[in-house]
Amino acid sequence: MASSSFTSYNVHLPTDVIPTAETKIKLADRILVSPLVLGTWAWGDTRVWNWNEELNGKAKEAFDVSMSKGINTFDTAEIYGHGESERCIARYKSTENAEDIVIATKFLPYPYRLAYPSSLLNALRASLERLQVQCVDLYQIHGPIHLRSIQVLADALAEAVKLGLTKTVGVSNYSTDEMIKMYDCLQKHGIQLASNQVEYSLLRRLPETSGHIAECHKRGIAVLGYSPLAMGRLTGKYSKSNPVPSGRMFSDVNMDELEPLLETMRRIADKHHVSVSSVALNYVICKGVIPLGGARDGKQAEQNAGALGWRLTNDEIIELEAHPITPRSGFWNRFWQHG
Repeated sequence: MASSSFTSYNVHLPTDVIPTAETKIKLADRILVSPLVLGTWAWGDTRVWNWNEELNGKAKEAFDVSMSKGINTFDTAEIYGHGESERCIARYKSTENAEDIVIATKFLPYPYRLAYPSSLLNALRASLERLQVQCVDLYQIHGPIHLRSIQVLADALAEAVKLGLTKTVGVSNYSTDEMIKMYDCLQKHGIQLASNQVEYSLLRRLPETSGHIAECHKRGIAVLGYSPLAMGRLTGKYSKSNPVPSGRMFSDVNMDELEPLLETMRRIADKHHVSVSSVALNYVICKGVIPLGGARDGKQAEQNAGALGWRLTNDEIIELEAHPITPRSGFWNRFWQHG
């Protein structure tokens, strides 16, 4: 990275550290990421997020605002908008900031992808072309839906590192046992598993309560938390009378149960002069997880950035966790989310 005026921490922030724009977290002892990552699932996605050309300009604003606030890490995937999310990042970055940008993308191991390492390497090269880069910072297995063994996937990831196509490798939605298996397989190649990306928020604390986060940290594996805003449910924007749009399958809860939690979040947000979204993201950071907060325009990016520069107190965390929430888990969640 071009700037040297930052302090870095390994895998996650210590419990007494306030996250700032100058704070960086080290993954696999190779890359430095911001304590808050911009998730780009919505960019280019027409099915869930109703992408259109007007939103292209707004997403560029989200990119620029994030960069100006020190949020220089972007998480995408080949499947997001069928590659359009990756193309967006390529369009939005400039020659002036290209060296400062950290890019994480993902490989979707469709069951019909059976020829490894070629299936993974060909997909990665296609992502690099869309991103207009020679190498990504983090390449992740998108979900545990592959028919080939974890050893086979690990060998393919190791080959990607050895070929210089990615600096580090990670997984997503892996269970604790699957994560440990991938870690052990990569260790045979002398490669550190950088991360496991799982859904984590105030509405889905399972990775914490199950001990999964602790097991990751024990092995030097960062935990990236997707849907930290519960697909909009933790922004304060939605209610029982104004429900979340259909199709947002993660973090589905009864809105009657959610309202008391949102009231507590609003009170804490007012106290710290930040948005409700900022409280949700700061909570995730306080739990040793790197949140992937989505932003579709400059205002949302500004609200996300409000998670930096302060830290919830222990008493406030206890208040937030005092509200019982019953998540709804359908077949898709159980099939996709092992972690």
